[in-house]
Amino acid sequence: MGSVAERMASKQKEISVSEFFEKNRQILGFDSMTKSLIMGVKEAVDNSLDACEEASVLPEIMVCIEKMDNNEFKVTVEDNGPGIVARQVPNVFGRLLYGSRFHAVRQSRGQQGIGISATVMYGQITTGRPATIKSKTEGGDTAVEMDIMVNTKKNTPGTLRKEFKIWDGKEHGTRIEFYTKGRYVAGRQSVLEYLKQTAIVNPHATLMFIDPDGKRFLFDRVSNELPPPCKEIKPHPLGIELGTLMNMASSTREKSVQGFLTRDFSRISTRVAKDIMERAEISPKARPSSLKLEQSKKLLKAVEKVKIMAPQTDCLSPIGEGLIKKGLKHVLADYRPEFYSPPITRDPKVYGGNPFLVEVGIVYGGDLPKDQPVTILRFANRVPLLYQQGACTITKAIESVDWRRYGLEQRGGKGIPFGPAIVLVHVASTKVPFTSEAKEAVADMEEIRGEIELALRTCGRKLKTHLNKKEKKSKTRAKFEIVRELLPQIAEKSASIVGKEVPPLGKTITKIMNVVWIDDSVEWVDDRHRVNISIYNYTPTGKKFDLHSVVPNGAMLGGFGGIKPKEVRNGGKVTWELKRIPSTEQMEIVYDLMGMSKEEYDDNEVYISGINPVSVIGADPLPGDWDIDDLPVMEEEETEEEQVDDEDEVDYDESGEVLNDE
Repeated sequence: MGSVAERMASKQKEISVSEFFEKNRQILGFDSMTKSLIMGVKEAVDNSLDACEEASVLPEIMVCIEKMDNNEFKVTVEDNGPGIVARQVPNVFGRLLYGSRFHAVRQSRGQQGIGISATVMYGQITTGRPATIKSKTEGGDTAVEMDIMVNTKKNTPGTLRKEFKIWDGKEHGTRIEFYTKGRYVAGRQSVLEYLKQTAIVNPHATLMFIDPDGKRFLFDRVSNELPPPCKEIKPHPLGIELGTLMNMASSTREKSVQGFLTRDFSRISTRVAKDIMERAEISPKARPSSLKLEQSKKLLKAVEKVKIMAPQTDCLSPIGEGLIKKGLKHVLADYRPEFYSPPITRDPKVYGGNPFLVEVGIVYGGDLPKDQPVTILRFANRVPLLYQQGACTITKAIESVDWRRYGLEQRGGKGIPFGPAIVLVHVASTKVPFTSEAKEAVADMEEIRGEIELALRTCGRKLKTHLNKKEKKSKTRAKFEIVRELLPQIAEKSASIVGKEVPPLGKTITKIMNVVWIDDSVEWVDDRHRVNISIYNYTPTGKKFDLHSVVPNGAMLGGFGGIKPKEVRNGGKVTWELKRIPSTEQMEIVYDLMGMSKEEYDDNEVYISGINPVSVIGADPLPGDWDIDDLPVMEEEETEEEQVDDEDEVDYDESGEVLNDE
């Protein structure tokens, strides 16, 4: 038996991480030719976006795919980032698990240092060719160009060629060319779809794509605003595991447990550290490296019992509600959707000590297919997730919501709903819990799924409000058209029979309709948005109420025509006091919104107060103005005292601009 053990021991040897992934490349997402081509492009583009944002450069990225022979393709990705210094080029592209973000506790697309080097490795395995990298840093006279391969036995880079060349017209940037076996396809899981979705959640980037047929696609940036830089934070003690705590304690440079807690973790003050140590019965002067297993367990339990502030959130970079809407409108313009739900950005939360936040948006109607499941757009740290949809907690959260109450078809109240809609979900975190190294699906964490569900329900309510308003307006309009068409004919016939003149029909129409009809529109005129609101009183009595219009943050107001408002708040709302609208008459409200691009505003939010909302079509009740369960049946007619002239409470110049807005 001893000789057998010796013989077995002689065969045991260490393998490098490159060799492991070479034989298990499916773990990294290179498990089919179609997917492998997308993964190669994805890893290169993700690196380019991260590099540009770290250098505060608006990204301009070019992707070109050329078909060489059979299933072999040449992929080129070029960016305008800061470039890579020559000595680091081989390590970045030719060594797995080499990078600068793995230990950084902040949001980024790449963290493990595997993606781009794995792409180079897969390309050399399938084609036998090296990758060519060209890089130029700011201020350099020349660019360095290298042919790189990965030594999988040792996980070290091999430089086959190194030259310095003039890169005309390029101040700084990086270009990678690699050959790979793959299959180019169109459709929902394609390179074009990946770039299209990338453009949605990175509206500050310009992406150009040249497909194997030479066709060019341009996704131009719709915002010159870079995402806020993510600050690196220290680990948060909540949710930290015992082994991690022990490893940190053994490797810390701090000489005392108190210093270890206050300086190696975030949100632990001296007072909190003392409280933790008292509960754990550990001396503040004890050396962290001397902590035994039982002491470490007590320390961890004490951390869970002490009230500690949630992690700071400047380590995260949400897309933001305005930019999500911009990106969706820019990329989905061909579908001409009728409704973009105002995107929801949830407040940051924590799972396992890692800060995260969720953003959700819904697009509805237009030319989107009505008889198919809704399209789900999944993102993690601004990166599209094209594969493993069923295994992702984002999908499970969508399936768990009862979409029937929000106006979408859903068989049995579970599963992906059907209807002309797109649901976008973005998860941002310092450590996204992916199901594998391929980063294709978010693991089913209870905290993350709960936040997604809450955001989805909020967006769903906004969609339901839109659909209710649309249906109510459609039915009332149809009724009005019938009345307006048939009633004159009946009156004319009756008048001819009795030999009298056709009587006025206005009052009769109002008795039949009995609604206040509000129409609103917005158009782009002279580099500003012109908003027009029309109020028709199709009721038998005069009406008085307040009308409110929400103004986006950053917008300036002016150009008021028709009725002047009684209250104006830039970046808030405008309020008009409609003191009396006589029966059968109409009022017009006009104003301008300035300081925004054309795409930033195309839908008005109009509310009413001081009137029974049941009798109003085209505007929602101002939140808090009416208890929906206690609505009056009918309003009383106005008294004579209430029928007063309109008085301006805001001063204007000759052009209608606000003079004394506070």
